[in-house]
Amino acid sequence: MNMKIRQEVASDVETIRFLISEAFLNAPHTSHTEHVIVDALRNSGNLTISLVAEVNCQVIGHVAISPVSISDGSQNWYGLGPIAVIPEYQGRGIGSQLVEQALASLRDRGASGCVLVGNPEYYSRFGFKAEPSLVLPNIPPEYFQVISFGTRIPSGIVSYHESFNV
Repeated sequence: MNMKIRQEVASDVETIRFLISEAFLNAPHTSHTEHVIVDALRNSGNLTISLVAEVNCQVIGHVAISPVSISDGSQNWYGLGPIAVIPEYQGRGIGSQLVEQALASLRDRGASGCVLVGNPEYYSRFGFKAEPSLVLPNIPPEYFQVISFGTRIPSGIVSYHESFNV
C-alpha cells in the first residue's frame, strides 16, 4: 500500500468530517462528536496540526493536535486526538504512522510535550505513559497519558480547548 501523510487542505474538510464519523461509528467510549470537535478546533484557530493519510488520492485517516493548558503554567504542551482511520483501513498501521508523524511535527515545532486519552497498551509503543502528576478530571488516570520532549514533566490539571465541550 502506497500511503502519503500530509497536512490537510481546505478541500479535505468534508472528507475528514465523514471519515471521523465513520471511524467512531461503532467505537466504544465515544460521544460521536469527534468530527464536531475537529471542526470547532479548526474554526477557532486551535487546530495546530491536522494531518491526513492518503492512499490513491483518497483520504483514509486523520489526526488532530491542539494546545492544552496545564494549571502549573507549563507552556507549549499539546493534546493528540481525535485520531481516526476509516474502518476498512483500520489495523494496517495507518494510525501508528499518523501518530508518529504528528509527534515528529510537534518536536519540529519545539513543543514541550503531548498528552492524550487512549488505550495504554496501544500508546505506550510511542512513549506515552500515565503520569500521576498530570490529571485530566473525570478520566481514569491510566488512560490519560503523556510524552515529554524535554526533561520536565509538568504537574497539575490539564484542560483541553473549549472545542472539546461540544
